[in-house]
Amino acid sequence: MATPFLAGLAVAAAALAGRYGVQAWQAFKARPPIPRVRRFYDGGFQPTMTRREASLILGIRESATADKVKEAHRRVMVANHPDAGGSHYLASKINEAKDVMLGKGKGSGSAF
Repeated sequence: MATPFLAGLAVAAAALAGRYGVQAWQAFKARPPIPRVRRFYDGGFQPTMTRREASLILGIRESATADKVKEAHRRVMVANHPDAGGSHYLASKINEAKDVMLGKGKGSGSAF
């Protein structure tokens, strides 16, 4: 008589454990993604923008191709555009960074 009771108890325990496992899995899948830790450049802007500073602003390497520069410029500008609540000053610095990386403007040393 004790054997059927113990078997029923074991089935109930397995069902509860399975239910708990399913709930835990659904909670794990529904959690928000953890952002990757990324270090940002500490400090202000230089008086004359360098390629290093421009690449830090755009989040690319100093040796990036023109297509990568344009893609990074678009991505950063969408996030900081003045019409979307961004700063006019930051937008001008982002544009200046693109010009420096593409070899145009004040910081590149090219003649007009």
